[in-house]
Amino acid sequence: MEPRRSVSSPQDRPAPRWSVASESGLHYGSFGNSLSSLTPNAESGPAAPSRRDYVAVAVLCYINLLNYMERYTIAGVLSNIQAFFDISDSTAGLLQTVFICSFLLLAPLFGYLGDRYNRKYIMIGGLIIWLTTAAASSFAGVSQFWLLMLLRGLVGIGEASYSTIAPTIIGDLFTGGKRSVMICIFYIFIPVGSGLGYIAGAGIAAVTGDWRWALRVRITPILGVVGLALLVFLCPNPPRGAAETLGEGITEQSSYLEDVKYLLKIKSYVWSSLGVTALAFLTGALAFWMPTFLSRAQVAQGLRPPCVKEPCDSTDSFIFGAVTVATGILGGALGTTLSRRYREKFPNTDPIICAVGMIGSVPCLFIIIFVASASIPATYVFIFIGEWLLSLNWAVTADILLCVVVPTRRSTAEALQITVGHLLGDAGSPYLIGVISDAIQASKPESSDWSFQSLKYSLLLCPIIGVLGGVFFAVASLYVTGDREAVQRLFEGRVTHDTPASELNPNCFNPRSG
Repeated sequence: MEPRRSVSSPQDRPAPRWSVASESGLHYGSFGNSLSSLTPNAESGPAAPSRRDYVAVAVLCYINLLNYMERYTIAGVLSNIQAFFDISDSTAGLLQTVFICSFLLLAPLFGYLGDRYNRKYIMIGGLIIWLTTAAASSFAGVSQFWLLMLLRGLVGIGEASYSTIAPTIIGDLFTGGKRSVMICIFYIFIPVGSGLGYIAGAGIAAVTGDWRWALRVRITPILGVVGLALLVFLCPNPPRGAAETLGEGITEQSSYLEDVKYLLKIKSYVWSSLGVTALAFLTGALAFWMPTFLSRAQVAQGLRPPCVKEPCDSTDSFIFGAVTVATGILGGALGTTLSRRYREKFPNTDPIICAVGMIGSVPCLFIIIFVASASIPATYVFIFIGEWLLSLNWAVTADILLCVVVPTRRSTAEALQITVGHLLGDAGSPYLIGVISDAIQASKPESSDWSFQSLKYSLLLCPIIGVLGGVFFAVASLYVTGDREAVQRLFEGRVTHDTPASELNPNCFNPRSG
């Protein structure tokens, strides 16, 4: 039987004062009418965050760092894995595809559970699965590539529980400007963790001479177990909507189908989710293949011999990882700064920032692809610029979701966005690039130069997807202001369409509030 109310531990949650009824039509007005007599006065403002709230964000950021370090360690040692198992580009791309497929298939389930049950317990269970399977995947033998793929799929199950829920906890601890900053810090650890994954993976493989130690030493048992302990003792399970309701929280009686119908009516959410999908496709393909592409470019130029036996030269993984860390920090901080500075004057600033970042990266991608055969230093310059522009989006896209979706449906919204984004994005992009590369490579006799050229031509798909992503975010900018105001009216009990923006609850609308 489907649960009819949210459940959380007594110590983390006071008895709720509200119940937000739902209807099949899911009109904004129906929610607003049920809230109008119970919502606290918006002018009283949100409660100030406590020290525990900041500690909780630090714990979530630490685990997010480990999450993405683990995810991109494989890419950092990909040449070693290909040499160890003697596999083609398309088969190597399956490692990421299998991981992402399990990740996206379980995300809707964890989103459903995250909107109804204790989110802390769900994350703890997922983290235990993740740590166990990540460590076990390092023991696959030379004839057990199938086992490595299976365990990588199980790792995705653990990560799905965390990625769908953690941002919603931050959304329930902070509002306004503080929420934007906390979300920015949380999402900055995506590129930072990814970059450190390349560096740590390649470094450990180079020192030990075995890529499998990169999976054993870095995540388990020490770093992962520390994260698990911090999650158990220092992370709360706040009431849903606590930040917007002065700690009271909201319970909602609705089915999963009603939640999905509600989300599909939020046009800015739908279009921004399509933009996130294009971003995932682009970054997934580049993150997985770029170190290998740069290595093959240098082989084609005669700067290094081809790798036929591990350990392979890991210089490109080190440099690409460092670039990813730097651009992630700079781009994420700039994106959030621009959002906070201009959102009050231009309410549709957030999706416009995302559109500019996506389309601005397209010329850089073309230059990267065609200049790599002539100048590796120049290629790294444009990799830096392109990744910096793409990193503008990480925190801003999450802030869009938190401000246009009601609190009790944010986990479901995160899960659906993750599912669509990965299903049509980075679940298939590494494999698709590998398949195209293999098909082109098969058209001529095998050589180091043609191996580079085939991967080069397959990567031309990325700029095309970048343009599509920019268009999706541009369309989202047409609807985000109205969708954000509609959510604010729910909390204020103002359901008329002529309410001035200046009278709205500033929790999301005003970037300097909170």
